[in-house]
Amino acid sequence: MFVWSVALWACVWAAPQHPPTLEGRLEHARSLLRQVPLVDGHNDVALTIRKTTLNQMASFPFHQDLSQREPWASSPFSHTDLPRLRKGQLGGQFWSAWVPNDSQYKNAVTQTLEQIDVIKRLVDRYPDDLQFVTTADGILEAHAKGKIASLIGVEGGHTIDSSLGVLRIFYNEGVRYLTLTHTSNTPWADSSVAESGDEGRHLEFDGLTPWGQVVVKEMNRLGMLVDISHVASQTMKDVLNVTRAPVIFSHSNARAIRNVTRNVPDDILVRLRDNGGVAMVVFYADFLGFGNTTIKDVVAHINHIREVAGVNHVGIGADFNGMGRPPKGLEDTSKYPDLFAELLLDPSWTDEDLKKLAGLNIIRAFREVEKVRDNLRGEAPWDQPIPQKEVQGRLQCVNAWPAKPPM
Repeated sequence: MFVWSVALWACVWAAPQHPPTLEGRLEHARSLLRQVPLVDGHNDVALTIRKTTLNQMASFPFHQDLSQREPWASSPFSHTDLPRLRKGQLGGQFWSAWVPNDSQYKNAVTQTLEQIDVIKRLVDRYPDDLQFVTTADGILEAHAKGKIASLIGVEGGHTIDSSLGVLRIFYNEGVRYLTLTHTSNTPWADSSVAESGDEGRHLEFDGLTPWGQVVVKEMNRLGMLVDISHVASQTMKDVLNVTRAPVIFSHSNARAIRNVTRNVPDDILVRLRDNGGVAMVVFYADFLGFGNTTIKDVVAHINHIREVAGVNHVGIGADFNGMGRPPKGLEDTSKYPDLFAELLLDPSWTDEDLKKLAGLNIIRAFREVEKVRDNLRGEAPWDQPIPQKEVQGRLQCVNAWPAKPPM
């Protein structure tokens, strides 16, 4: 009994002593986020700008609280503006450049370049608050200046029109991740929607085609993060077999908790640990659970990923402005500290662990991707075109911009 009591008291003594009150935990969370940048993997505010102002920046008052301004106040897809970002203490954001899936082989490249342009113009318009960066170190430098490090991620491989040249152009424009698919297959990779069979879609390639493998290899050579949110499970496996660098899930949850194909199976989470990558938890209710989801559902997904993949491989990719149903308690970008305050209820989360979740994990993975790029310096670009038979019948005319958000 004496030995047991000593061991028990030793465990109690060793556990982190977090503040007991909500206000105390919030202040503790805010202190952590002053020390390290909170880096979110996915935000669709560029889509909001296009849909509401046709990319006319002067008509988008990002410096104002848009929850009080129409048409944004009444939109379920508007969660982001500078006042709320500052309140939420965001330190870094991968802003998403998304265009419709059916623009592939029509005007996908033009539309994507326009979305890249609008992200850059947004940053230029607010230089006291935002800083455009393209490196892991740049995130830390912006945070040290009190600015939000702003990076670009392109959502969906349909945007490159099956062209490695376009992929390189995107990289040169500052794009630092590409999501390999969105909600439809590309001619070289299967999407999670195809795996689910929704809307009559089906797996075409059983994962990644040989040319799709070339895309991953060229991304490794460039130093671009390979994002495997939205892809089918077999595509995830094929990417992990090919890549020489860590991968990310920019906005995905744990399939063991919410069994939808947009989420990550446990066997992939185990492989993600071995790969060195990061799964960034999304706040969209449909990927969290059933019914009315709350902040506790987000915590459950974070904890599951931590348990299976390890604390070094979990991050945050909220998907604000790209989803219409955030969980209660995480309604907009002002609420990030509330998530950390909730995690502080669990004494197994140390301050160092929470810093990793906030941003140090994705910064570490990004730095390792850059290291692979540097090791591959001198290798010739991959330049073989996609086989013509794989794109036959796909070349059509220009599409219109849709009303449906990307998620």
